[in-house]
Amino acid sequence: MDKEPGSSFPPTASKQGTAQLASCWARIRGRMREEVGEVEYRTWLRQMTLAGVEGDEAIVLLPTRFLRDWVRGHYGDRLKALWQAESPAIRRVDIRVAAGGSAGLTEPSPTHVETGLAEGLTPRPALRPMASAASEKLDRAGDWIAPLEPRFTFDTFVVGKPNEFAHACARRVAEKPNSAGFNPLFLYGGVGLGKTHLMHSIAWALRERENASVAYMSAEKFMYRFIAALRSQSTMEFKESLRSVDVLMIDDLQFLIGKDNTQEEFFHTFNALVDSGKQIVVSSDKSPSDLNGIEDRLRTRLGWGMVADLHATTYELRLSIVEAKAHASGVTVPPRVLELLAHKITSNVRELEGALNRLIAHANLFGRNVTLESVQEVLADMLRAHDKRISIEEIQKKVAEHYNIRLTDMASPRRARAVARPRQVAMYLAKQLTQRSLPEIGRRFGNRDHTTVMHAVSRIAELMAADVAFAEDVALLRKMLET
Repeated sequence: MDKEPGSSFPPTASKQGTAQLASCWARIRGRMREEVGEVEYRTWLRQMTLAGVEGDEAIVLLPTRFLRDWVRGHYGDRLKALWQAESPAIRRVDIRVAAGGSAGLTEPSPTHVETGLAEGLTPRPALRPMASAASEKLDRAGDWIAPLEPRFTFDTFVVGKPNEFAHACARRVAEKPNSAGFNPLFLYGGVGLGKTHLMHSIAWALRERENASVAYMSAEKFMYRFIAALRSQSTMEFKESLRSVDVLMIDDLQFLIGKDNTQEEFFHTFNALVDSGKQIVVSSDKSPSDLNGIEDRLRTRLGWGMVADLHATTYELRLSIVEAKAHASGVTVPPRVLELLAHKITSNVRELEGALNRLIAHANLFGRNVTLESVQEVLADMLRAHDKRISIEEIQKKVAEHYNIRLTDMASPRRARAVARPRQVAMYLAKQLTQRSLPEIGRRFGNRDHTTVMHAVSRIAELMAADVAFAEDVALLRKMLET
């Protein structure tokens, strides 16, 4: 007599035992979907497959090391608990990388599978993903979908002058894929300006609204999968799998520079998809015309659609971004702190968000408010790294312009007051704003002695203390140099 689910699988014939094992796995997947929610399930767990069992151990496969490590760390204990609820005979869940799931990153499969939960299960020669009929109907792009970041949606993308055109183009593709003039969509810009955020946003929108099969991956992964197909003599399967998708998204295309064979395959894939009316979205750090090392015919194809760049962020956009992130965190961050971050950390949005996250984590861990003082304590290393490095030449040029004298006067022997006073101001600012020694500063001002620089610094300090207007003038020069 069959036992109820929750105890163990019955010792029946192999076919029935396999069916019960598949049914058990379907229930576990269903429970995980209910518990973590649809978005999180699709991002991290949908690509799980059951390989089988070895003794008291269930074996679950994922296509990449990254997914395997994430699922182990975040869901491993829960998977084990759900398995034990189905059958106490299961004591462990082993999460592995599927053979062939990621080029160069596969783990060897066991040479056999021992008798498992059902005594009637016959040993198999190698681990192969066991899927129910429903799981086999998953879209053919399943193996190609890199995990999408749930935070990267259009709702969380802060729009400003530097990125509004790229954002509008991304929206258009998400709403009407394969629109005339928008295929391919080529997004380019520096690191941390929002290219990946927009690509993830497009993918989420298309998968949720259009129910489209979207293949999103880095150019590096495309290359590794292509190499794996060549080695395993499965290039036709590679081509058919990739060309069956509705939307192909390739991030960081510049990785393909100098990789001629991979470029050749991407070129043919590109043409096949476009000819079939499928949408392509590509990102890179440079525009198509500036991608030296990419074949001319591919560069031409990439530029025939819509090319949209994301410019360096402005102060206003950076401030809007940190304000939005701070509001979403639920932690009160004073406006002056947000303004300081937006002013100081200008390289890219990624670093800006990282700085804010560090402040919020510090506040939560130690139960303290976020203040300007805590910024200096927690972000000392970042603020030092982003301090503007001012050269003596910049100081000389700015002071000469301000006092309307020639730049050559900074190093000339002239001692007229109209020249000597600006020269002293420049020496004073060089001492305050650079790490140069007094002798080195003197050399940059016409090989003057270091005592001359000392006299200039002390004289300007005295004048600033005695004359408010002069002090304001020097303060203005300093601010102009620092911003």
